[in-house]
Amino acid sequence: MSKDDKMEKIINLCKNRGFVFPGSEIYGGLANSWDYGPLGVELKNNIKQAWWKRFVQERADMVGIDAALIMNPKVWEASGHLKNFTDPLVECKKCHERFRADQIPPEHAKKCGCDLTEARMFNMMLKTFLGPVEDESAVVYFRPETAQAMFVDFKQVLNSSRKRVPFGIAQVGKAFRNEITPGNYIFRTREFEQMEIEYFIRESDWEKQFDYWLEQMKQWLEFLGIDLQRIHFREIAEGERAHYSRRTIDIDYDFPFGIKELYGLAYRTNFDLNNHQEASGQDMSYTDPVSNDKFIPHVIEPTFGVDRSLLAVLCEHYHEEEAPTAKEGETDVRVVLKLPKELAPYKVAVLPLSKKEELSIPAEKLARDLRKFWSVDYDETQSIGKRYRRQDEIGTPYCVTYDFDSLSDQAVTVRDRDTMKQERVKIEELEQYLREKLIK
Repeated sequence: MSKDDKMEKIINLCKNRGFVFPGSEIYGGLANSWDYGPLGVELKNNIKQAWWKRFVQERADMVGIDAALIMNPKVWEASGHLKNFTDPLVECKKCHERFRADQIPPEHAKKCGCDLTEARMFNMMLKTFLGPVEDESAVVYFRPETAQAMFVDFKQVLNSSRKRVPFGIAQVGKAFRNEITPGNYIFRTREFEQMEIEYFIRESDWEKQFDYWLEQMKQWLEFLGIDLQRIHFREIAEGERAHYSRRTIDIDYDFPFGIKELYGLAYRTNFDLNNHQEASGQDMSYTDPVSNDKFIPHVIEPTFGVDRSLLAVLCEHYHEEEAPTAKEGETDVRVVLKLPKELAPYKVAVLPLSKKEELSIPAEKLARDLRKFWSVDYDETQSIGKRYRRQDEIGTPYCVTYDFDSLSDQAVTVRDRDTMKQERVKIEELEQYLREKLIK
């Protein structure tokens, strides 16, 4: 299977099984707009919840916030985004399409050649108006990153949480960038979601903390089930780093469409807190309660893209393999998403062997009982083999089949997604059996 074929198959699976749909499709769509369907929103939420649990709830040195998407425009002046958040834009003199100067599609060069205008800098902030009058006084911007609210709210978080440096503020939320050339499915979009941490430290500790957070990001990738052989750690040179960064490492992944950035780790110094202190006139310093020294903290910033995480997880765990059919000695190709169990949209599928009420009624009751603990699918259409294949495609770890023997022996057949092995389990023991399988 070629990389192009794999990507096309993943996109088709996502549409047909309800992970990701083209946005506004009944009206012809909207360029690079995507909606997460019933299974996609479950997978996305599972990624976010696992991240929040790991990096916020399980740590004594971390708190979270959920800030507004639109902030006072002075925030973006102080942060440097209005001046520096730009990409080089060129226009084709023949067809008048516009591209980022360093991302001109090869197919366009073949079609039109390379007769382009000189590059000009294009600000990627997504502009709108707040209030009834659309003039310069009403201009505001959708946030291009989740970071700035964590800096602006730093003192309020510090005073209310009574944390001591080093400590972090985390946020999961939407960001907006008016990308010149979005593309590669959900990889680069104008509306996307981030999981981001601003970890406040003493300047003298930055190298130690940088290394620590790089290791934490590696461990998160392993939790997602991503093979680190397909991960590349790219040191960003001084002239190529963001205006606020003294050191940046981009964490790239081998996507089917090439090696592209998945996450980033940056040492932002105390650039942001300094700038906000100067622009707002508010004191952004921290006083150590033990040593009594006063300073403006420096910051390590680990950034995780939610949509890119989901895409990498799909790419990593999409498999096609030979599997036996109902006919003895025959095989066919099985498509299976071997998702980590914590991430699977459905943890269990309950499948009555027949639609007959003597099976469907107790099977539906069993599904209701299991839903108290896990996300559960119930499916009674088509043959049991086809239903197994559907659950394999969406990554359900365990299928529970209620058959005619279940009426007498009060047991069900549990099928493992990855091994396809089946085991007979007493219904009264099923909850504990699944708990041991699903909860680490």
